[in-house]
Amino acid sequence: MSRARLFVLRLAVVAMLATLVGRLWYLQVANGDRYVQAAADVRIRTVALPPARGRIVDVAGRPLVTNRTRPVVTVDGVALAHQPDGGRAVLERLGEVLGQPSRQLAEKVRPCGPRVPQPCWRGSPYEPVPVAEGVEAPVALQISERRRDFPGVSTELRPVRVYPLGPAAAHTLGYAQGARGRDGLEAVYDRRLAGTPGRRDVAVDNTGKVTRTVRETPPVPGNTLVTSVDARIQAIAEQALGRALSRSGGTSGAAVVLESRTGRVTALAGRPAYDPSVWTDGVTAREYARLPLLSQAVQGQWAPGSTWKVASTAAAAAAGYPLGATYDCPAGYRVGDRVFGNFGDADLGRMTMHGALVRSCDTIFYRFADELWRRGSDALQETARGFGFGRPTGVDLPGEAAGAVPDAASKQAQWRATRQETCRRAGSGYPELADRERAAYLTAVARENCRGAGVWRGGDAANVSIGQGGVLVTPLQLARAYAAIANGGTLHSPRVGLRIERPDGTTAETITPPVAGRLPASAQTLRFLRQALAEVPRSGTAEGAFEGFPFDAIAVAGKTGTAEAFGRRDTSWFASFAPDPAYTVVVVLSEGGRGAEGAAPAAREIWEGILGLRERR
Repeated sequence: MSRARLFVLRLAVVAMLATLVGRLWYLQVANGDRYVQAAADVRIRTVALPPARGRIVDVAGRPLVTNRTRPVVTVDGVALAHQPDGGRAVLERLGEVLGQPSRQLAEKVRPCGPRVPQPCWRGSPYEPVPVAEGVEAPVALQISERRRDFPGVSTELRPVRVYPLGPAAAHTLGYAQGARGRDGLEAVYDRRLAGTPGRRDVAVDNTGKVTRTVRETPPVPGNTLVTSVDARIQAIAEQALGRALSRSGGTSGAAVVLESRTGRVTALAGRPAYDPSVWTDGVTAREYARLPLLSQAVQGQWAPGSTWKVASTAAAAAAGYPLGATYDCPAGYRVGDRVFGNFGDADLGRMTMHGALVRSCDTIFYRFADELWRRGSDALQETARGFGFGRPTGVDLPGEAAGAVPDAASKQAQWRATRQETCRRAGSGYPELADRERAAYLTAVARENCRGAGVWRGGDAANVSIGQGGVLVTPLQLARAYAAIANGGTLHSPRVGLRIERPDGTTAETITPPVAGRLPASAQTLRFLRQALAEVPRSGTAEGAFEGFPFDAIAVAGKTGTAEAFGRRDTSWFASFAPDPAYTVVVVLSEGGRGAEGAAPAAREIWEGILGLRERR
């Protein structure tokens, strides 16, 4: 009995093993190819889910850049590929509804590749491709209701950037265009604003058709950038700048408002400007070339004229010239074989340094510069650099210009780089120029430079002392220097960003303007500058522009500047500050004429707007 049972058990085990071996042979040998193909038929693909971009708001929470949803028509490229004709008929019907050639729609849907020109789709082939944005509601409804006519075509609501201020602060805010195009705050704070993409893992068969969603992680919206910009003051600065350019016939310009004590940016206005909503639907190469993308406040560079004299005064004081002494202000001062004249060739007699700033005497500064040059002193350049000129301020905006503080080394380098052309022009002149006066001037300059061999001379120093002769500043640089005079000497690296807020409203990061240095001037010199500048709008060169101004309400101090440019009208400047509210306001008008007549009235308008005085008129 036991042997029979054991035999039966062995037989059963052998049969089971044979069955298993047979099944394995059947699966792996007989039907192996079919199961390999079945496994290959199911693949997992990941589609990125874009997050909503964070807002940009002003200091009071008013929106500067926000989002709104609008209908977008999208096309599933894989679904089109499964159509018998590759989706050609669908695109033709869609083109008729949208009013676009089907060829353009096909170009937008095709995947990009080494031999595929723009336009093309750079995203995932499993992600719907937007082919028309901002479509009218009836059009979107028509597409949605005719699903059989438009397989693979959908309408959905997608966020787009909205700029409530229009052209105001356009260069400061910047833009976010496509995957890589960024500028302004949108570029600098892109990582905080962008949010975290989500992901959708989908199963696709061997034809590329999505069969199911495996898993999905929703995107996390971007943070909010709270700025120090005051939208009300920004609008005031924009309006004042626009009116000043219209009155003066200026070609471009900028207005800057800073918090003097902190270095925070309250307003940056620039002209010409543009409406950043042009980026919503994208721009062509031709349209892009016509956009005025230069931020005049941060990237524009001009000779500062007499606004520069605050640095020259500090240099003179540091070099031992008494600020309380009396100096002669003749109509002209000879440096070498050339006479450098006062503005308008005015002989202003003897005056203190206080009077030299209030009445903007040039010849006193020519004398200082000539004597310092004879001593071999670089006090003018060293002090100017200590005021933050000749280098970027470090503001949290891209593409900032550095300005220029000319000296012996830079002149020699420039001469070496250009001497061949300079000396050629010294002989041939500029016969191609129709403006004979300008041609004669440039020829004379070329001859002088060719003979001079790039040597730094007293005349170069004289020009630097009054903010001419190759000196260049940006409006933001000048505003930072005057803010430091107002606050007791602290140079800040300006900041537009104030803090980063998470989507739930809590603070993720506070942005503080770093201290970049101290002005190279004693407390006594800074006090002297503040007292002298306080008289400029009351009894000095800006008296006419500030006639009737309520100085008892706001004690504005400032300095006019008129910078000459051969062949063009003068550049008009006014740099100013006040103790309460503690703002610094700088206005520049390219080809705007005299500082007292162009920029100073615009600055007055901004100050009156800050106090709300213009609204009371």
